[in-house]
This record gives sequence, C-alpha cells and structure tokens, in this order.
Amino acid sequence: MTVVDTATAAARVRPEPVGRRGRLALAFRFALREMRGGLSGFYIFLACITLGVAAIAAVNSVATMMTTGIAEQGRTILGGDLRFELTQREVTPEEAQYLEGLGTVARSADLRSMVRLTDGSDQSLTQVKAVDGAYPLYGSLDTTPDAPLATLLGEEDGRFGAIAAPELFDRLGIEPGAIVRLGDADIVLRGVLDREPDVLSDGFNFAPRLMLSLDGLAASGLVQPGSLVEYQYKVRLNPDRAGDAEAVMEAANERYPDAGFSIRTSAEAAPSLQRNIERFSQFLTLVGLTALIVGGVGVANAVNAYLDSKRPVIATFKSLGAGGNFVVAVYLIQIMTLAALGIVIGLLLGAIAPFVTAQFLEAVVPVAASASVYPLDLALAALFGALTALAFALLPLGRTRDVAAAALFREAGTAGFTRMRWTYLAAALGLAALIGVLALVMAGDKRVALVFLIGTAAAFLILRFVATGIEWLAARAPRVRSTPLRLALGNIHRPGSLTGSVVLSLGLGLTLLVTLATIDYNLRQEIGTGIASRAPDFFFVDIQNGEVDAFRDTIETLAPGSTLNAAPMLRGRITRLNEQDVATMEIPPEGGWVLRGDRGITYSATLPENSTISAGEWWPEDYDGEPLVSFSAEEGGELGLSVGDTLTVNVLGRNITARIANFRSVEWESLSINFVMVFSPNAFAGAPHAWLATLTMPEGGEAAEKSVLNGVTNAFPAVTSVRVKEALDAVNGLIAQLALAIRVAAAVALVASVLVLSGALAAGNRGRVHDAVVLKTLGATRMTLIRAFATEYLLLGLATGVFAIAAGALAAWFVVAQIMQLPYVFDWTVALTTLVVSLVLTVGFGLAGTWRILGQKAAPVLRNL
Repeated sequence: MTVVDTATAAARVRPEPVGRRGRLALAFRFALREMRGGLSGFYIFLACITLGVAAIAAVNSVATMMTTGIAEQGRTILGGDLRFELTQREVTPEEAQYLEGLGTVARSADLRSMVRLTDGSDQSLTQVKAVDGAYPLYGSLDTTPDAPLATLLGEEDGRFGAIAAPELFDRLGIEPGAIVRLGDADIVLRGVLDREPDVLSDGFNFAPRLMLSLDGLAASGLVQPGSLVEYQYKVRLNPDRAGDAEAVMEAANERYPDAGFSIRTSAEAAPSLQRNIERFSQFLTLVGLTALIVGGVGVANAVNAYLDSKRPVIATFKSLGAGGNFVVAVYLIQIMTLAALGIVIGLLLGAIAPFVTAQFLEAVVPVAASASVYPLDLALAALFGALTALAFALLPLGRTRDVAAAALFREAGTAGFTRMRWTYLAAALGLAALIGVLALVMAGDKRVALVFLIGTAAAFLILRFVATGIEWLAARAPRVRSTPLRLALGNIHRPGSLTGSVVLSLGLGLTLLVTLATIDYNLRQEIGTGIASRAPDFFFVDIQNGEVDAFRDTIETLAPGSTLNAAPMLRGRITRLNEQDVATMEIPPEGGWVLRGDRGITYSATLPENSTISAGEWWPEDYDGEPLVSFSAEEGGELGLSVGDTLTVNVLGRNITARIANFRSVEWESLSINFVMVFSPNAFAGAPHAWLATLTMPEGGEAAEKSVLNGVTNAFPAVTSVRVKEALDAVNGLIAQLALAIRVAAAVALVASVLVLSGALAAGNRGRVHDAVVLKTLGATRMTLIRAFATEYLLLGLATGVFAIAAGALAAWFVVAQIMQLPYVFDWTVALTTLVVSLVLTVGFGLAGTWRILGQKAAPVLRNL
C-alpha cells in the first residue's frame, strides 16, 4: 500500500466515528486494507512464532499421549488391579489367605542370575521371572511359537521349559530348543519372548529376560536364605471391589503395617516411567519456551523493520489527523493477525506430532500409544505464542506512537530512537512476567522451572551487557589505516548498529549448545573412562553366608593377586523417620529416591572404604547397645536428617528402629561397595542374608575376565556375576539416547537463534542501503564495502562465539562439578566447533543480505535523503 493509496483511502473515509468502538472498527479497516500487500518482511516473524509454538505443542501433546496410554492400560502394565511386592520373603499363610480373598492372584518372583551353556563354555546375566498358572491376569503374552504358557514352561522328561528374550539367544549363540543350565537345573528354551505385558511395571532391566514357572525356579535352587529376590502378588479384584483399588490398598496397609508390603494400584502402574516422562517433557517444554522467547527477539526485529518500511504511511496517517493510539492500533491488529497465523501453523504441526511419533515411541517404550488431538496442550502453546508475540511487538510499537509526522517523512529521521512511553514498557514487562508465571504453574518441578527461567532472563541481561561492551571497545579502538577495518569498527558501535541483535540472537542458542555438548562430553568421559578406570572389574551378588570363604579361595585360584572386597547385604525399606510415617511426609524431590522402594543395606563394625565421617562418631567394634546407623551425608542433608534422629527400616517383614550415629561422605563414583545406610552389626543379629563382593583384577582383558566368569558361574551357580564393563555400556547407551533427545531440543533453540539472526540482519539492510550508496558516491568500491561488511560480521561472530564458549563452559562446570559432583574437563572440540558455527552463520547470512544491497542504484536513494 503506497503513500498515495493510503492518502486516497483516508480521504474517502468519513470523519472518524465517535467512540472507542468506532475508532477500533476503523483501525481494523485500515489494517486489513494495508495487509493486501502481502507478508513481505514477516516471514521470519511467522517462522519464529511457528517454531516456538510447534515445539511446545508437540512436546506436551506427545507427553500427554504417553501418560494417557499408561493410565488407560494401567491394569495391563501393572499386571492387575493391585500389586503387592515383598523383598527376600514370601507371604505368610495368613497374608496369602487375605490376598486370595480380594480376588484372583497371580504370583511371580523376580531376580537376577546367570544362565550358562551345559558345557560351561559361555554364560550370560539374565533377569529371571518365575510365574504361576494365573499369569497374566491382564493383557497377552506374545511368544514364538504361539503356544499356551503352560506348554512352554511345563516339565517334560525331567526338564522344565522356559522362554527368553531374543537378546539372550544372541548372546549365547543358541536357537530355540537349546538346553541351558540355570542354577542346578537344566531347562529347555522352548520359545522366544516377543512381548511381555507388564514389563514396564518391573522397572529398568539391563539384562535379557528369562521366564519360567515357579516350580522351575524352585528346581534351580537359586532361591536361598537372604537371596535378593522380589516376590510379586498381582490381584484382579472381585467384581464387587473392582473400583475400590485405593480403598483396598489403604485397608491392607492398616491391617499389615509391619509386613513390608510395597503396594501399587493400576493408577500408578509405572511410576518411574511416568516421572521420567513428566520431567523430560518439562525440560523440553522449557527449551521450547526458550526458543519461543528467542524468537520473540526476531518478532521485535521484524516488527521494527516493518514499521520502518511503513514510515511514509504512518506519516500520512498522522498528517490526516490520526492520533498515536490509532496508529498503534492499526499495526497491532496487523501484527497479532500475522501472529495468529503463525500460531495456527505451529498448532497444526504440534497436533500431528503424536500421530507421527506414536509408532516410533511404541517401539521404544512398550505402551500402545493411541494418538489423538489434545486441546489443553494446544491451548497452552497458543497462549504462550500470543503472549510472546504481544510482549515483543509492544516495544517497537511504543517507539512509533509519538514520532512526529515530519520525522517520519524524512528517510533518515530519528523515528527509531524516540523514547517510548513507560506504559508500553511496563506492559511488555508484565506480559513477560505472566509468561514466567504460567511456566511455573504448569511445571511439575517448580524449582527447576524457576532456575531455568531465571537463567534465561539473566542470559538476556548478560548478552545485552556483552553487546554494550563490544560497542564500547569498538568505539575506543585505536584508529587503523585499513579502510574496511575502520568502517567495520564504526558500524559496530554506531547508533542503530546490528551488534545488540546479533549478539542476543546468536549468543543464547550457541551458549545452550555449548552447555549441553560439554555436559554430554563430561558424562561420557566419566562413565566411559574415569569411572571405568577406578571401578572394579566384577560385582558378585547372592554369595551365601556359608560359601564366603570358599568363594574367596576360588577367586584366589582364578585371579591370583586380585583384590576381593565383600560385605553382607540385605534389602530394606524406610517406613518411618523420627516416628513419622514417610507416606504422610512431604519429601524433598532431591532425596526422595531413598524413600521409594527397597534399598540395599549392610552392617559393619568398621568404617567402609571410600567413606569419611562428616558428622558424629563411628561405633566401637564390640558395640552391643541400641541399633545404630550411619547415613550418607548428602542424602541425609537432602532429607533434613540430623545426628540423633531415628529411622525405621522394614527388613524381611520386621521393623528395625535405629538411631543415626553419624553421617558419611561417600565416593559413589568409585563404584566400590557403598550403601546409603550402614548399621551396627547387632541390628541384624541372626537375620538371613547373602553377601555382595567386588573384584579388582591386576590384569584385565577379555580372556582373563571370561576365565573368572566361567569359573565362578560353574563353581557357584547361584551367584550372580556382573561385569562392570557391560553395565557401563548399558548406562552409556541410555546416556546416548538421552543426549540425542537433548541435542534435538538444543537444535530447536539454535534454529530459532538462526532465524532471529537472519531477521536481524535483514532488518538492518535498509540502513545499509543508505551507507552503501553514500560510500560508493564518495568513491568506495564494491570490494571495499564487501571487505568492510565481512570484517564487521566476522568480528561480531567471533565475539559472540567467544562469549558462548565462556558462558557455556561455566554453566557446564556448575552442572557437572557442583551438582553432579563429577570431575570437569573442558572439550576444545566443542569450543572450536562453536566458533566455526558462529562465524559461518554471521558472515554467511550477513554477506547474503549485503550482496543485494551493493547493487542498489544511487539516484533513487539519494533523492530521499
């Protein structure tokens, strides 16, 4: 819409109607008429809004799809309406009678063990699951061949059958029909376990599944007094109680308060998975919100450039009597209309995300994801998008409101430097605060969300100071003889320079990228190299009390000169802290894991290795008073415990109350034998238990480790041997998957930064046209201007990259060294990559836009100066 068109249209319009509604209707008419010219200058605006809204909508929709799927399939995932779990003991006859009175009961037992070839040449760690004839109560078990479970697991010719996950066949190099040894029994692997309906409720297993019957487990002789076995009793409630699972759970806890039952209903079928989904979706939502806020800078740049291109039109409005509020209304309507278009596109992308990811997620997480459209998640994303667009659009609009018509008609006027009214600034800040409040309200972990938001706000302020510092240094740089360098330095610090936009748009994305990449590098280094070099070679579990000496002799024969450390081990669950039931307490999220489920516990007369007393005193070796316990200092502090407090632990159905005698600083990263709780020996006098041992070999290698593994497995079939290398490989695999997801999230923020950068450079092209024409008129060649602009972009990119490296390294150090308590190593590869990315983006986008500018004819521009 040209100035003449605008004047003509304005002349045709009747005098402005009286009243606010009439003025608003007129503003709508002018806004829609002017938008007929197309979306020129607003493509970056649309991309920024679309990207942020799509990221938030997609993440929340996919998370809702997964949590809804878990909730809808709760009975199948849990294996029943209720699940009762005990560690190291079975139910008593009275307890069994009570459970059977509730409904149909499916019994199972879960433990880790070694399965080996009959000739003893090879073996593998496996997660053994023994089930009865009622399994499964809900869902279906998929096997190859598709035969009744009783047929696959039944006894034939003196051997019980079993089915196993495909990974176990691959590890041992065998086929279905093979005979293997489990404990003291030969079993026939009659089929492949393709899908287990209740696998998610069992938690993370890093060993392949082996399923057999309870009779087959009894024949193996694996279960001994003190063995680390979990007994599960899944109940399908009678029809008259089918909807009262919560009430039944409360009644069971009241009836058997000291039994040590861990009871779950189908409403919390996979609590660990649900917590992880919520935490990860919260993190990705915050990253998406960061991308949206970064995109807000692009919104401000695009609006500023658009309003700058509309200065003649605005001048015409004001010359014909339009007030400042009317002008703001016209362009605010246009901006929010285009923002609505970007929001709609983002919502469409977010809405289809569950349908695209459902099949992929089902392959990774065995939950039948039923994709749908989730209106609440889409509405939340739309609200964030609208608030962000409005907040960042008010800033340039506020400067335009009070610019005089004469200044707007002058092409080189001062329209961009008018001081805005405080009401616009306050409104923008209020909207930003509202965005933060909404993010906090929607977040599951308020502390993490608050830290994230504060960090984002601090990053904006710091980057603003960095940009000011770069301008200050450029203004005070010594005069140089090189014309391109002198022009570049002048462009960096002159009024209306690109410095602030470039540093802000690129700095935040690169800083986030450096932070995440450095954390990922440190985790991989620590687990793959650091921990591996300090960790023992083997863990041995379920060494029977009467076999400890024989086990030591065997290890001395198999691995002379090696170091074997052993400690007694039981499983117990904390039920009370200072006589208060933990189920009724508000537990801090940091230390809450200690109170969830069973924990490994031990007893010792002396202070364990890799531990130091941080508070209190250790008990005498011949201590025989009230039960005492030593608690890990970090976890004790997170739970608010002090020396002298009491805790009650349920072990084998018996409650033991002990007083905290001291706190220990524990070196968990050494992977040596350490426990959160170490009791005085008299606390478990006479309790059946097994032993845990670690083995550190003077000379490792595949051959030596395999010799030890074969020897121990054949001599002690009930002992579970875990190679630390395989466990670390499994952890590394999880970290790799997590790192990939985090990198994708960081890439979203970086893409937003690139969009904002390109928008900022495009917004500055109008001023560059004037500069180029004047300099060419004064004799500057095209090559001189290209070198000047390239030098400017190079300096800005270099400064931004250096800042991103420093800030990202500092943030990564804080996370790794202070929060994770791990050694920190700076990766120069990340630094160099960041510098290269920064320089390529700034110089590439800058020159791409500048090349067109240098071809502008001088006469049309000079006539408007």
